[in-house]
Amino acid sequence: MNKKVEEISEEEEISKSQIKREAEALKEIGRQLVALNAKQLAQIPASDTLMEGIKVAHKIATKHEALRRQYQYIGKVLRTEDMEKITAKLDILNDNNRKRTHAIAHLELLTEQLIELGDPKVNDTLDMYPQLERQKLRQLIRQANKEKKLEKPAKTAKELFVYLKTNCL
Repeated sequence: MNKKVEEISEEEEISKSQIKREAEALKEIGRQLVALNAKQLAQIPASDTLMEGIKVAHKIATKHEALRRQYQYIGKVLRTEDMEKITAKLDILNDNNRKRTHAIAHLELLTEQLIELGDPKVNDTLDMYPQLERQKLRQLIRQANKEKKLEKPAKTAKELFVYLKTNCL
């Protein structure tokens, strides 16, 4: 009988290292939550206590030790939250950020290609994005090429990027 009690207690025990790893993982999720903006935070299914802890962390962002303690507090509050829902929503938000970053990188490359290749790339771009105006696009490209030849700052190239970003994203 004594062996059975020992076997059960060994199975149920969680190592101290495992507890620390779980606590650190919760603090990391807390850091990710603090890094979100207000619009993104509104989408997170969390209790008022957790949201209040995140708001306090936003206020003390300049003080390192206070912020570290606040992350610990947020990690403690997260133990009582529905972590599946929170992590699922965080994954969706992070995926959206990755997609947007990728789209912006694509537009930066497209801007450079339009300036370098000119009309052939304009036609391809208009096939991909029919909402763009051919005349405005060609005008911005011509002006960007002039600036490039005269070695002036790339003001029009930035305008072209902004035009593509506002109309294509």
